[in-house]
Amino acid sequence: MYKKLIKLQVNSEKMECTVRNNITLLDLLRDVLDLTGTKKGCDTGECGACTVILDGKAVNACLILAVDADGSEVQTIEGVRKMSLHPLQISFIERGAIQCGFCTPGMIMSAKALLDRNPNPTSEEIKTALAGNLCRCGAYNKILYSIKCLTSK
Repeated sequence: MYKKLIKLQVNSEKMECTVRNNITLLDLLRDVLDLTGTKKGCDTGECGACTVILDGKAVNACLILAVDADGSEVQTIEGVRKMSLHPLQISFIERGAIQCGFCTPGMIMSAKALLDRNPNPTSEEIKTALAGNLCRCGAYNKILYSIKCLTSK
């Protein structure tokens, strides 16, 4: 099996890893780097549980090969919390947008990517940004409200 040395920045930390050519970014994060906040859901890009921010864009980590992330900047849910909870995390907690919590990391990462590029999105823009994230508990209204409360529109 072919292996390659890749260099990437994960949660502001520079890293080098030798990876197989077929390992996904999700498996690298969870199994090699022990960043298990990124959830493994469907493993086919349908549920959004594995959403991370790759070079400023929300992506499904299960669909990206680790070798394709070489030279990239990756932010996971572990990187969102610096010294204290991120405002998105606080808003989700305060508004009851966390039920089972399985979808929460992916939802937060998709919302963060949106708010990073557009701090005042409309409700429709929020819905579009979260369109690839599924919540089995059906907490969508509370999730949307939690994000909307951080914007001025």
